[in-house]
Amino acid sequence: MMKSIAKSKDSYSEYEENTHKNITQLEEEFGSSFYLLNLEKLRENYKKIDQAFKSRYSNFIIGYSYKTNYVPYLCKELAKLGAYSEVVSRLEYDLAIKIGVDPSKIIFNGPLKTKDDIFNALNNNSKVNIDSIYEIDFVKEYCRRNQQKQVKIGLRLNFDIFEDGVSPLIEGHEVCRFGICTENGSMNDVMNELKNINNLRVVGLHGHFSTSRRRVSTYSKITKSLCKIAKSYLFDHLEYIDIGGGIFGEVPKSLIDHAPTFDDYAEAVCSIMNQEFPNEKEQPALILEPGIAMVANAFNFVAKVIGTKMIRDINFVLVDGSIHNIKPTMHSKNLPMKIIRKNNDDTKTAKKFHIVGYTCLEKDYLARELEEEMPEINDFIIFENVGAYTIVFNPPFIKERPAIIAKDKNELFVVRKKETIKQFFNEELYIFS
Repeated sequence: MMKSIAKSKDSYSEYEENTHKNITQLEEEFGSSFYLLNLEKLRENYKKIDQAFKSRYSNFIIGYSYKTNYVPYLCKELAKLGAYSEVVSRLEYDLAIKIGVDPSKIIFNGPLKTKDDIFNALNNNSKVNIDSIYEIDFVKEYCRRNQQKQVKIGLRLNFDIFEDGVSPLIEGHEVCRFGICTENGSMNDVMNELKNINNLRVVGLHGHFSTSRRRVSTYSKITKSLCKIAKSYLFDHLEYIDIGGGIFGEVPKSLIDHAPTFDDYAEAVCSIMNQEFPNEKEQPALILEPGIAMVANAFNFVAKVIGTKMIRDINFVLVDGSIHNIKPTMHSKNLPMKIIRKNNDDTKTAKKFHIVGYTCLEKDYLARELEEEMPEINDFIIFENVGAYTIVFNPPFIKERPAIIAKDKNELFVVRKKETIKQFFNEELYIFS
């Protein structure tokens, strides 16, 4: 049972104003830095994505991307709302099972699956998307051992998504390294090999590409390509088209101006699906695997100001946090943030300053070139929009991981405790003598 922190609606309303007093109360129990998970915002994100797509294409499935943030309480909350679990490792698969997800609602992707992984997922009737040709041998062996079972798999495909001769892939990569290539004969070879297995059907196609600009036009191209290939190879057995994830969520304008909306993506993708599969009774499921769009703005990170200093003529503000807590990709943009001051003094002049973290890395800047009244020791800084990849990318480096506190209506409760030395140096793993 979760421990409630806020005792009444009044105390929660006070907290919502981000008062120094209320954050100090949380500090007393959880330390001088912690995450805040807004469950109402999480549910709102799910419902907005679901409504945008399902209102245009009824056979729609959200598969939440565990790798983006696999806090168990969060994953279970999304499962309650109807989300499938999109996992890319046995670790994530077993987490989904542990929190009670129906195995048939697990989508198992990922570039490295063992034979045991595939056998286990197929035994459980999970959706398995084959990423590499080596996995085919495991599938064939499974089919030989289970000849009385009708086995179903999907294929992750790799095809050209260039736009006007330019690759939209992240960091400018010209070739995506994932999936089975449709252009060099690999897919033909795979399909020819699999069609001779009587108790096997390829029932789904998956096309996830990591792109830098997350354009609507890219998702249109992915959808069109998957539909075309499906009609050529497996129209009679097609059960789903999975366009992957990576769509923008409700991004603050300070980070991305004019980001596409959920409706923008849905209109483009669903219009293609309806055009390609006009008979509503025979429409395959459309699967979207959002991660960032679901969780980024559902988390804030609170860090206490520990000290300030001037080096030459440059001001630094040291907080109990690091760039790993808020920006795991270490990008240079400043996140939206609020300074919660112990003492408000309108007479102080604005100064330029940087916010830096506790690590010994020179690049540990949480924010750069801010210009306003400089924070003081014992103030708090709340960094917003930090839910994507921060929890999973936070390395065991120098300090233990902070607590995660969830807020839901008139309650605050812990969903991850602050790590201690016993968890940081797990005695089941480390040898001390």
